[in-house]
Amino acid sequence: MTVTQRRGRKIMMTPGELDEFLTTQRTCRVASVSKDGVPHVSALWFAWDGTSLWLYSVVRSKRWVQLRNDPRVAVVVDSGEEYGELRGVELSGTVEFVGEFPRTGELCAELDVPEILFARKNFGLEEMPHDGRHAWMRLTPTAIASWDFRKLPPM
Repeated sequence: MTVTQRRGRKIMMTPGELDEFLTTQRTCRVASVSKDGVPHVSALWFAWDGTSLWLYSVVRSKRWVQLRNDPRVAVVVDSGEEYGELRGVELSGTVEFVGEFPRTGELCAELDVPEILFARKNFGLEEMPHDGRHAWMRLTPTAIASWDFRKLPPM
């Protein structure tokens, strides 16, 4: 994974801060591109396992179709309202499709950890409910940029 920041190193998150942020946040914005180059951004829940961002998407969505055609992606997770509270992470790379799709709960050891993390964070459950409409994508980022404006000196 590459840290793509040259400027802004004073406000970038440490590895521990990055893990805490991605573990506790719920919603990300996923940017994909159509075959004719038109960008599309959509919100999605995710799980972070310390190395990869796991995206659980409806398989009939525009996002899913576009990423099946071109798996390159950029994802932003951010929070804060006031300028001095803003913080976030941009992760980019190529998604991999993991497990069956749509996901029905077929045994897949690779999904054990992300499904428990996702179910706990988003549903308060110990087991992932499967609806036969969603499936998993894994983004192991090749580049990460982060910011935490709370680190800025007071104005």
